[in-house]
Amino acid sequence: MADHRKYKGLDKITVADIESLGVSSELSRQLHKKLADIVSVYGAATPQTWLRISGDLLTPEQPFSLHQMMYYGCYKDFGPDPPVWIPDPESVKLTNIGKLLERHGKEFLGSKYKDPILSFSDFQKFSASNLEAFWKTALEEMNVSFSVPPQCILRETPSQPGGQWLPGAYLNPAKNCLTLNGKRSLNDTVIIYRDEGDDETPVKRLTLKELQSAVWAVAHALDTLGLEKGSAVAIDMPMDPTSVVIYLAIILAGYVVVSVADSFAPKEISTRLKISNAKAIFTQDSFFRGGKWLPLYSKVIDAESPIAVVIPSRSSRSTVKLRDGDISWHVFLERVEKSKEFEYVGMEQPIEAFTNILFSSGTTGEPKAVPWTVATPFKAAADGWSSLDIRKGDVVAWPTNLGWMMGPWLIYASLLNGASMALYNGSPLGSGFAKFIQDAKVTMLGVIPSIVRTWKTTNCTASYDWSAIRCFATTGEASNMDECLWLMGRAKYKPVIEICGGTEIGGGFISGSLLQPQSLSAFSTASLGCRLFILGEDGRPLPSNVPGIGELALGAYMFGASSSLLNADHYDVYFKGMPAWNGQVLRRHGDVFERTSKGYYRAHGRADDTMNLGGVKVSSVEIERVCNSIDDVNILETAAVAVPPRGGGPDMLAIAVVFKDSDGSNYDLNSLRISFNLALQKELNPLFKVSKVVAVPALPRTATNKVMRRLLRQQFSHISSNL
Repeated sequence: MADHRKYKGLDKITVADIESLGVSSELSRQLHKKLADIVSVYGAATPQTWLRISGDLLTPEQPFSLHQMMYYGCYKDFGPDPPVWIPDPESVKLTNIGKLLERHGKEFLGSKYKDPILSFSDFQKFSASNLEAFWKTALEEMNVSFSVPPQCILRETPSQPGGQWLPGAYLNPAKNCLTLNGKRSLNDTVIIYRDEGDDETPVKRLTLKELQSAVWAVAHALDTLGLEKGSAVAIDMPMDPTSVVIYLAIILAGYVVVSVADSFAPKEISTRLKISNAKAIFTQDSFFRGGKWLPLYSKVIDAESPIAVVIPSRSSRSTVKLRDGDISWHVFLERVEKSKEFEYVGMEQPIEAFTNILFSSGTTGEPKAVPWTVATPFKAAADGWSSLDIRKGDVVAWPTNLGWMMGPWLIYASLLNGASMALYNGSPLGSGFAKFIQDAKVTMLGVIPSIVRTWKTTNCTASYDWSAIRCFATTGEASNMDECLWLMGRAKYKPVIEICGGTEIGGGFISGSLLQPQSLSAFSTASLGCRLFILGEDGRPLPSNVPGIGELALGAYMFGASSSLLNADHYDVYFKGMPAWNGQVLRRHGDVFERTSKGYYRAHGRADDTMNLGGVKVSSVEIERVCNSIDDVNILETAAVAVPPRGGGPDMLAIAVVFKDSDGSNYDLNSLRISFNLALQKELNPLFKVSKVVAVPALPRTATNKVMRRLLRQQFSHISSNL
């Protein structure tokens, strides 16, 4: 993050100062004249000054150092949480929540209702206090169709801390994604896509009618495999139209998707297949990423998977040799050649039925298997509807994968809100992706901060027009203020909506909002329908609306959130030992949050020993297991900790090493770091990277011999600037 103190106030900036940033003399004079005019009207240090500068003076083509000079110069003496974006009252009235409040604000809030902007905070409190009214409205707004309507929205039950949601209801979320309603017609585009390497060709499109036909054909073919309804069927593929079709077909036909990321090593694939008891898997022979063809089917074979349906990649010039019992995509679809055009009615499911098994790493070393129920997709869609204002006409892009929750989230948040999803089948790190965002006319672009850092470093987005974007979203890890500012500048300072949630929640519990001023790398509100609590040092909730920092806890009643785990005790993981509020036990999340003096929230990483690396949650135990095996002759033990860099941003991975000769002075720590990286990328995830290896004489431990990683994090914080 830039140091505010080194910047001049806007009224002190000279033509020479602008020219020193590499701007031509003539343009520097023009910009200085514009700046002087703005300052004369709005002052040198007000939010309105910044709004005028960001809207009328700055452009994506200018040096980012100029953007920094203007932003930090404007807010040099402002104090904490200066607004980087302020909602426009007329635009707010066109948002989903704005229109809802214009229609029902007085009904919800009575005489307290003023307008959508002034009354948003009161509406958030209403949504969390009146769950029946809020969720009934949200489901109606999204045109959710039940085959059997619920007896009520929420039934509070002593045996289930999170309550029973939509008891008695039957529906199918995939069927809802494909249904005609007031938001779309059969000829509407629902998927816009392009493959890496085809960057000069027009984008391809899939209509709702084409998506329906493709999903129905795969659903019919699935039934020929002879699996019992409710069986788990894995997907280990890149996220492209084919994998989206397969995802929807599995759920439409009454089976359960097992989400496996295409980056996983065979051992990680095998672990997930075994935990979920998957009976079949869809995969691809290979896929193209970052200019390279990478194997996939061979990893699935090495994982000793059940029967595989193998989709050919576009590189396949001949039929891939299949393992005995596996089926080619072509043969799989031929099984229903005569019936593939007929509608697949879809299996209506009870609300508590599983639709998807995803994985979120815990502290035990084995990933937690988190089942999404029939309700969870509608939580994902509701977040898109409320926090990101996704609606008919929008084009939503979020580089992700079906192995992570944002893949399914993208499907539901776009299709259930009448929008199109934009899928780039390739690396999001280069100019090909940037061009796709331009050509697809993406209106909502989601990111993880690590991607933004790469874009900013390589400048690969230069010359591409992202003006169609209405807002950005970011999640997965802590964001950096300068990178946030840079990203906004790519689209004429459209807002970045920060979201934090979890796989076990199906979406977010805290976010930004298009109805509130936004500050860089900060959250402005609890998600609609959610309650947040920051726990003090005594483990009790701090008073609401009071600044403080501590572990974040959630209100127990969260629509769509998990109520079971496949391989752990759900109550022990999320509720055991948690304090109560108004007689309700709070739900554990595990992140440390700060509530600032101006009412914003900032994330401060994990409170437990699970870390977040590049948007992927992984336990310290998993990392240490690999590192300990590198050199068991010299290494006694290791401890993995995530260290936040100075200035904010994604956590860096540091490894503490205890050598058997006590000080390890004869060991090359850089060579060890390289060895750790090679092993972690092979065994766990190719995106993991060790930034620092530190030799320590012994690991700090509790009386019960547990490693105190928090102490290591504190000790390593002083080296974070060198990571």
